[in-house]
Amino acid sequence: MTNRLPTYFVSHGGGPWPFMKDQYGATYDQLERSLADIPRQVGARPKAVLLVSSHWEEDEFMVSSSEAPGMIYDYGGFPPHTYQVQYPAPGSPQLAQRVVQLAAAGGHAVTQDPLRGFDHGTFSMLYPVYPAADMPVVQLSIRHGYDPQTHIDIGRALSPLRDEGVLIIGSGLSFHNLRQFGPGGKQASHAFDAWLQHVLLKLTPAERSVAMLH
Repeated sequence: MTNRLPTYFVSHGGGPWPFMKDQYGATYDQLERSLADIPRQVGARPKAVLLVSSHWEEDEFMVSSSEAPGMIYDYGGFPPHTYQVQYPAPGSPQLAQRVVQLAAAGGHAVTQDPLRGFDHGTFSMLYPVYPAADMPVVQLSIRHGYDPQTHIDIGRALSPLRDEGVLIIGSGLSFHNLRQFGPGGKQASHAFDAWLQHVLLKLTPAERSVAMLH
């Protein structure tokens, strides 16, 4: 594969929503359509997915390295069947090792975790994209403290993966404040979203980096 793959930052939605159609109805239909369209946008089938999960925070960067990752039901208060969901996508120890190598070349230590399973920031979002669960998936943690420069730098260090057939996806929410869930968070959420859209879509790459750092 010679074409550089795009990268994505996407919403993983609320908890295990793809498996709660009876409860949610059409709430997530637009999100589901946008996720299901990603393979068409990408074109050629990737070799694997590197999924940066907002639900995996560590003091140092970690990468999942199991050949067959398990499941992590990191949510509460949902119907019993959502704690039986399986997304049996294979892992890729080879990709995990490549992540370690590229990060090290960029000055960042990444530790392999052979026990880490798929959290809901991974399996809920990937199910509409690759419902057959036949795409190899490796998860990368974020680093506690959320230092913007550190995360921008490791992203750049890992960018060669885009030329090696690896689709990089960041999974999370642009605004996430459970203490102001619902109408109470509307003003702050809209203000941040307006800033984010401006930074990502209107600024030059150099301007964008400065804005993200501040």
